[in-house]
Amino acid sequence: MSAADRPTGTSPGEQPTRSSVPRLRLDELLDELQVRIDEVRGTRDRLNGLLEAVMSVGRELDLPQVLRGIVEAAVALVDAEYGALGVIGTDKKLAEFLPVGISDELRGRIGELPSGHGILGELIRHPETLRLSELSEHPASYGFPAHHPPMHSFLGVPIRIREEVFGNLYLTEKRGGIEFDAEDEAVLSTLAVAAGIAIENARLFEGLRLRERWLEASSDITSALLSGAPEDDVLEGLLERAKDITTADLGVFYLLGSAGELRGSLALGEGAQAHRGIVLPSTRGTLAEAALARDGLISVSDVASDERVTVQPERWTGFGPAVAVTVGTKEKLSGVLMLARRHGRPGFATAEIAALPGFAGQAALALELAERRRDAEQMSLLEDHDRIARDLHDLAIQRLFATGMTLQSAQRFVDHPEASERLTRAVDDLDATIKIIRSTIFGLREHETPGRASTLRSRLVQAMDEAAAALGFAPALRMEGLIDTDVPAAVADEALAVVGEALTNVARHAEATRAEVSIAAAAGRLTITVTDDGVGLPASGRRGGLRNLAERAERLSGRMDVAARGDGERGDGERGTRLEWQVPLDPPSR
Repeated sequence: MSAADRPTGTSPGEQPTRSSVPRLRLDELLDELQVRIDEVRGTRDRLNGLLEAVMSVGRELDLPQVLRGIVEAAVALVDAEYGALGVIGTDKKLAEFLPVGISDELRGRIGELPSGHGILGELIRHPETLRLSELSEHPASYGFPAHHPPMHSFLGVPIRIREEVFGNLYLTEKRGGIEFDAEDEAVLSTLAVAAGIAIENARLFEGLRLRERWLEASSDITSALLSGAPEDDVLEGLLERAKDITTADLGVFYLLGSAGELRGSLALGEGAQAHRGIVLPSTRGTLAEAALARDGLISVSDVASDERVTVQPERWTGFGPAVAVTVGTKEKLSGVLMLARRHGRPGFATAEIAALPGFAGQAALALELAERRRDAEQMSLLEDHDRIARDLHDLAIQRLFATGMTLQSAQRFVDHPEASERLTRAVDDLDATIKIIRSTIFGLREHETPGRASTLRSRLVQAMDEAAAALGFAPALRMEGLIDTDVPAAVADEALAVVGEALTNVARHAEATRAEVSIAAAAGRLTITVTDDGVGLPASGRRGGLRNLAERAERLSGRMDVAARGDGERGDGERGTRLEWQVPLDPPSR
């Protein structure tokens, strides 16, 4: 037997044992079996990992947590160094980009997150699985920005929710310097299916939660309006809630007049000062015009560059996505609600603003109901005024008139001169009292209607309300005499300006906690007295406001006196200032 014919492990002349050949084949089989067992174990571990990942992303209902969990699970399953999830926006660009594996410090050095160019955009344009051994060799590769870590192997998989492509999973740099294989692709595709289901559930939950918040906000707005809260306060609350629910940076509410003019605006948030108090003859050239043309909700991707905004467009500098919705009913349009986010932030998702028109409609209905309730209360108040006026006219005046007649008839029987003089004064006092009551009746019966000038009484009350905001407290008001009938229109206008300027001076300089305005028409003169408990007159300094008041009095042949109040005058230890402005009720013409 030749050496080639002898079995391994035998010497010349030695015959092989019977068991040597089977033992060699058994070792080979055992080695192969061990390899298969290791493969099965590896597959089992990966399947267990995949199952655990699917269960993990399915447990969460908070959408940001779900998205973060999907990326982290994908990185662990395919043993990648870096991973990211890109959410596709309505403009077919990345609205959100959630990276994993890159530190916050490095992310800050890299700069802005990707928006959907290069390889990332390739998956947006062609939502199919993409596996590359060398990322830079693909025709769509743009390269990397400065400070970006090197990346070679790449695996991208789209995430679908039914037929909609929600976003893409991007994995790079498989550990060990090897490529992603078909098994990695299969695992990641399976995770993407589970991710789509988890994302849909999270979106449904988020939608329900959003609707609940909108309904709660609508209920609060309605309750506040119907309980009699000031309309401006309620509208500011409406803005705050809408801004908070949609995570907007700025909220603006344009108030519309009956002729379509902008009669004012409220604003909250970043850059709100530029949007407050806007008054325009029409909505032309504003975002409100676009919302009114649509008669509902509009969405703008970049309000700062929108060609429809031509009136003071600089107010929107720095803002990007915006939405606007009309607030009103068929009977009355109250205004336009606008929300905006800073440039670079994602646009308003459909789910975020789907309930906004309903919220605006509910607010409009509440505004109309509140207005009708105020009208009803006003009518009831006017009816009470009419009743009081009738009672005063039919009872009080008649009795006073009869008493005066009785005194006059009794006067001829009085011989004593002093007694006769007293009777005459009593009759004169009764006449003056009758005039005062008639003036009160006139005020009670006066109905403020469009086209009819307001009385001095009502204008003074309005001036007190306006001054309260600057003062921080409500000033007291006393009115005496026939100020609505005896004060000429020109003098009334000057008197109103004097009261406003005097209270403004108190608010700016006096540091007062109380102020009182007294206006009296008597003996042919109108006297206005304004007192406060502030720091008093400064020893020196500018007195431009007081000079203006004095000039107003001189123009009407009157005078103005101002002095500090102190212990010598009142004897009660109070400090402050007393201003007296006096003019004739019938000033000579000049």
